[in-house]
Amino acid sequence: MDQIIVTGNGPLSGEIPIAGAKNACLTLMPATLLTDQPLTLTNAPRLSDIRTMTALLGSLGAEVASLQEGQVLALSSHALTSHRADYDIVRKMRASILVLGPLLARDGVAEVSLPGGCAIGARPVDLHLRALEAMGASLDLREGYVHAKAPSGGLRGAVFDFPVVSVGATENALMAATLARGTTVLKNAAREPEIVDLARCLRAMGARIEGEGTGTITIEGVQALHGATHPVVTDRIELGTYMLAPAMCGGEVELLGGRIELLAAFCEKLDEAGISVSETPRGLKVARRNGRVRAVDVTTMPFPGFPTDLQAQFMALMCLAEGTSVLEETIFENRFMHAPELTRMGARIEVQGGHATVTGVEKLRGAPVMATDLRASVSLILAGMAAEGTTTVSRVYHLDRGYEHVVRKLRGVGAHIERVKEEAS
Repeated sequence: MDQIIVTGNGPLSGEIPIAGAKNACLTLMPATLLTDQPLTLTNAPRLSDIRTMTALLGSLGAEVASLQEGQVLALSSHALTSHRADYDIVRKMRASILVLGPLLARDGVAEVSLPGGCAIGARPVDLHLRALEAMGASLDLREGYVHAKAPSGGLRGAVFDFPVVSVGATENALMAATLARGTTVLKNAAREPEIVDLARCLRAMGARIEGEGTGTITIEGVQALHGATHPVVTDRIELGTYMLAPAMCGGEVELLGGRIELLAAFCEKLDEAGISVSETPRGLKVARRNGRVRAVDVTTMPFPGFPTDLQAQFMALMCLAEGTSVLEETIFENRFMHAPELTRMGARIEVQGGHATVTGVEKLRGAPVMATDLRASVSLILAGMAAEGTTTVSRVYHLDRGYEHVVRKLRGVGAHIERVKEEAS
């Protein structure tokens, strides 16, 4: 198993290219199941989750070719051979449930394993199922699988009001509705940039969609979709993560491809903390203003609020802030597992339920720490970059799910970081 070793070494300088969004690409890939014509995705990230989705689509009979060193994905579902998404693949990644809506819409039948548990909370799929039921699907849950059938003549348009905002359920329902008979209205829909990106791709494939990016999305079903080429939107979570590197270490870094509108609420909190963010012709430039970072309170919210996927990284920044900050997690339970590891580095953090109180310290100190999930792992790397001495982060396989070439990118702006094989005990 690999480890990442980080030694704090002061201010950073240079530029970091931001990849296409993992969460967008994992949603766009199943869209190939809606048509028998080719779908090409450009600006694709090179991550283990993308390989998992490739394997899942391949098990259904879809063809996925990785071109230009993985940055272009050529997909074709002209001859599906199966409608069963097996547990052995689905258990590795919750986004696998996104094949359910497209399979059901195109061929009227799907058999998809329930994803199972998750390190950061239960994350149930009941809203996915309820939205599809509203379109006429009959669902039977047995032996850990969702057995779904569309009525004769296919799914039909419906009005569905999500009781709580759900990104994944919005995506599944949106894809299914493109081929449903009649009009579907999704109320209290998720508004994330990844939803907007999916709608744009589906529209390029011939779908009739209005309202993406708002709380109400209207879809007029069509008989068939066709092929298209679509660029994956910039990964706003990778963007926010690397914006925090100069905020914690000092210096100035330009994030290529970054846009403030992807992270407006996050950028507002950086400004409150004393971090300068400015737009450039190529992206965003980030630098810490004079003096120590100021403590800022944060509450995670669905888009356009502060992203839950940046909470762990922002906590690392607040560990070094002047004053006391309160971070409230409203999206997932169990998402403060990085707090004890940051405490090992000298941070002062108290967790009570969904709240973490962070009292800033002047210095963090390097220590052996263990990653518990994807975003926690990179928060520990950021903390190590700003700490005195050396930090060894174990269980970094989480990183490969969401950050491509993290060592190369951080080393390119001056970080002392390397990835090594863990020594056998």
